[in-house]
Amino acid sequence: MSSGEAAEPLTFDIREIPFSTRGSWINLSPIVGLHTTADQVHLVSHVNGMHPVFRLGLERDGAPLEAQWWTCPSHHEWRTPDAVVAAAFDGPRTLRLRGRGAQLRLTEAAGELTPFTGGYLFLDPVDQSMVLTSYETGRRYCVRMLRGELSGTGTEALGRSERSVLLGDRTGDWEAELVEATTGVRRVGPRRTFEELVEAGAEAFATYAAMVAPWRSEDPATTGRATYTLWSATVAPEGMLGRESVLMSKHWMDKLWSWDNCFNALALAPGLPDLALDQFLAPFDHQDEWGALPDSITHSEALYNYVKPPIHGWAFARLRQASPRALSRPELELVHDRLSRWSDYWLTCRRVPGHVLPYYQHGNDSGWDNATTFDLDRVVEAPDLAAFLAVQLDVLAGLARELGHRTERWERESEALVAALLDQLWTPEGFVAVGASSGRRSGTTSLLTLLPLLLGDRLPADVRRVMADKVREHLTDHGLATELPSSPQYEEDGYWRGPVWAPSTALIEAGLRRSGYDELADEVSRRFRALCERSGFAENFGALTGAGLRDRAYTWTAAVYLTLSAAAVGAAGGDLA
Repeated sequence: MSSGEAAEPLTFDIREIPFSTRGSWINLSPIVGLHTTADQVHLVSHVNGMHPVFRLGLERDGAPLEAQWWTCPSHHEWRTPDAVVAAAFDGPRTLRLRGRGAQLRLTEAAGELTPFTGGYLFLDPVDQSMVLTSYETGRRYCVRMLRGELSGTGTEALGRSERSVLLGDRTGDWEAELVEATTGVRRVGPRRTFEELVEAGAEAFATYAAMVAPWRSEDPATTGRATYTLWSATVAPEGMLGRESVLMSKHWMDKLWSWDNCFNALALAPGLPDLALDQFLAPFDHQDEWGALPDSITHSEALYNYVKPPIHGWAFARLRQASPRALSRPELELVHDRLSRWSDYWLTCRRVPGHVLPYYQHGNDSGWDNATTFDLDRVVEAPDLAAFLAVQLDVLAGLARELGHRTERWERESEALVAALLDQLWTPEGFVAVGASSGRRSGTTSLLTLLPLLLGDRLPADVRRVMADKVREHLTDHGLATELPSSPQYEEDGYWRGPVWAPSTALIEAGLRRSGYDELADEVSRRFRALCERSGFAENFGALTGAGLRDRAYTWTAAVYLTLSAAAVGAAGGDLA
């Protein structure tokens, strides 16, 4: 796009990417559950999990109206030939609704009221607002008319009943607000007009996008949607998340897992270094007494039944490199302490006595839940784990040296890990995992076994050459298949048994560059970026078809796209906006 050419307005399909705003725990979307798409847009909350609160449908004189959906970062519209209803955010907790020529019915979506489920609708006698209390979210949803008529169905009803709120009359203009609250709603200051809200929303996103993705790319629409995916999935500190955090999605994958956050942090680091550091540190806020990180965190829970791989040293080094500001000594001391405890967990709690290599207890620990590496044994000493931990110890040693702390243990353990990795897990066919108790060797058909490329020139040149050749075998027209397409275990929609994933792509791409295979790394990057430009930001993609699979608005996919795009534009000498 030339500098004088007007940019096309950024729009997106609300069935792919939810409509939300930075800081909000609510969104508009027809996605109402795991792989569940409704035929109407719903107001969805992510407090206490993912819960549809209201379904929103246009009607006139009691008859439903078919409407087209149109969505951009600042507002969402329902359109018919002679009517339009629009929604815009007024801060993270309030949705402003405005209509002309049609009414909007908000129907409670949770089901019948029991002691443990459902909603309760009543008319507040003070301000005449309709209030739905939701057992699932533990919140109240207050609907107040600013202009026009308001009516309710099923007010004060118990048990099985339709509970709904109808906004507006059939022909006139109307306006309302819907507020997610706890026990009450306090209005501070005058309300902005709907047009002012739309303008403010557009400006807020444009400012964010200019910081996160300031470059001009060949595909600005995809860059814009990637940036919006991150922006709209960002929630304010609340509950278990004490920092502003980017959820993996505002569909059903509405958590922060303790390695996913690293990829989001890297995309944010060049333009929003403080937010990036918060993403990196969020899991460390819940580090346990052993030094382990939780598997995942969301609004109301931190789960410790699994962990995630120690890629944090690698990610922190890249975050520092990308950040436009130097980290302060207190920040560096904090990271040093957290990384020390996290590394110590693997060295003391996850090694068989007398063994050098640490072990995973399940594929979920690796982030590659069902990869074929874990088919023979779940409890394995795996090559990716040894490599990640060695890299982390190198970063930790460098950080300790910078701060004047002792480095000997980290240096010694890193050297021992790399030596054991090569001595115990390398075969002529490539790296394998070994059962921690059985001693059985896994196969070599999973891309996971190639992640030690991150060690770069700490691996012998002939080992790197074999691994680069194997990367080529995994590379389809659409990117890096996580299982060799020629493998009998390959599945097109098999989660980690075939599909293309963003984190594996990012780690292999970085490993290829550290290992001296820049041209192959360029091709891996190019194919993944083309895949996102064609198929969006799905959780993963069919390696042979390129089809987006599972959750369709995944932030680490958008983040890796942005990170690779920034590098590609910089390598090509692209200009910045």
